[in-house]
Amino acid sequence: MSLKVYNTLTKQKEEFVPLTPGKVKMYVCGVTPYNHPHIGNARPFITWDVIRRYLEYSGYEVYHVQNFTDVDDKIINTAKTEQVTWDVIANRYIGSYFEVMDKLNIRRAHVYPKVSDHIPDIVAMVRTLIDKGFAYEVDGDVYYSVEKFSSYGKLSGRSLEDMKAGARVDVDERKQHPMDFALWKSAKPGEPSWDSPWGPGRPGWHIECSVMSNKYLGKSFDFHGGGSDLVFPHHENEIAQSEAFTGIEPFVRYWLHNGFITVNEEKMSKSLGNFFLVVDILEHFRPEVLRFFILSTHYRSPLDFNDERLQEAGRSLERLKTAQVNLKHLETFPASDTNEDSQALSAAADTAVTEFEAAMDDDFNTALAISSLFGLAKEINIYHSKVTGGKTGLDATALDHVSGVYGKLADILGISLDSAAQAADGNTELVNELMNIIIAIRQEARQKKDWATADQIRDKLAAAGIVLEDSPQGVRWKKK
Repeated sequence: MSLKVYNTLTKQKEEFVPLTPGKVKMYVCGVTPYNHPHIGNARPFITWDVIRRYLEYSGYEVYHVQNFTDVDDKIINTAKTEQVTWDVIANRYIGSYFEVMDKLNIRRAHVYPKVSDHIPDIVAMVRTLIDKGFAYEVDGDVYYSVEKFSSYGKLSGRSLEDMKAGARVDVDERKQHPMDFALWKSAKPGEPSWDSPWGPGRPGWHIECSVMSNKYLGKSFDFHGGGSDLVFPHHENEIAQSEAFTGIEPFVRYWLHNGFITVNEEKMSKSLGNFFLVVDILEHFRPEVLRFFILSTHYRSPLDFNDERLQEAGRSLERLKTAQVNLKHLETFPASDTNEDSQALSAAADTAVTEFEAAMDDDFNTALAISSLFGLAKEINIYHSKVTGGKTGLDATALDHVSGVYGKLADILGISLDSAAQAADGNTELVNELMNIIIAIRQEARQKKDWATADQIRDKLAAAGIVLEDSPQGVRWKKK
């Protein structure tokens, strides 16, 4: 099955054919760093991280660009409130972005261009748009003339007539059309500004992504992504700017947009008091749980966020981790010849790969892909039960194959199946050694019939989130 993606531009699923065979170029709209990243920021970046991982798994060489809008009204206003310069705010929250996204196991993009580093490029594009008749200057401001771009509205499906009819009555009368948008804004007192042919000023919002994508990815490229809220006006305006500037269509071959996040079925907003920062969420839930929760719903579908759903995601993730613990436990058993049970397990791993790839090839359906992992986890647990119960022998070759498949599929999703205690410690060998010592002390207490000490050790471990399990081969431990 070939990869098919839902293209916002055509409103249908299309077979993915890269502009250059074997290579994929993708641009993802980044954050405006005026605050810590919120849950709505996390979804697109987790989504695109998995898309990139799967494309690389499929054999593509991926080049990933993601911008920072470090010159913006929100940053300027925050800087004024704190009585610092705009770049102090921008750099602070760019640092916060990386700290949070690293915890969520999001791979770094190849390039993170910033507006402030590309002012000459922006000025050059604006000048060209004026020269081509697509933009005009008024009192130091430069506007894009939407009426000059005949296909304006093709991404969002809006018409200029309807947009004009719905325009606010306080639209700037200097504009030739109410929907004309700023490419360059004249300087205001106390705001950052740069020299330009139209006087000191700063870029409008939309022009930056056209400039940066053109510089790093070329006049046309494969994927452009972001949240559904960016379809209009941001991405609509990007198309108008870019295709007018280059004269090449399409600017982007495939537009992908993730669905909105609600909180307890209400739109997230500061005014409603349901605006959640990722740093706050991670005080109560492990990063991998948040990542798993987001991937458990197809990226284009709405996603409702609440504590109960996160807790459910945590429990589901632990089921996958239990299968990984069982795989590791099987490595301690002596190997024997292949048998029907091991052949069935290997076949289940192959089926999981087929189902996983089919799900991801259908517009990156991570929810369905995860279900294939659960199917394989069930077969792993059944096989583990048979081996530990002495009902079948261990096939080392089959075990290696299944372990490799299980780990690879989880890695595409960016999910670690190691125990939370080990992952948090960062030293697996040390954690295992310490746990073996604790278990040995408890076993010695039980042999001496010191039930109080044995129970105390078990209860304290349970309070720390660690469960002890007795088996015919001894005591094992795992994270709740």
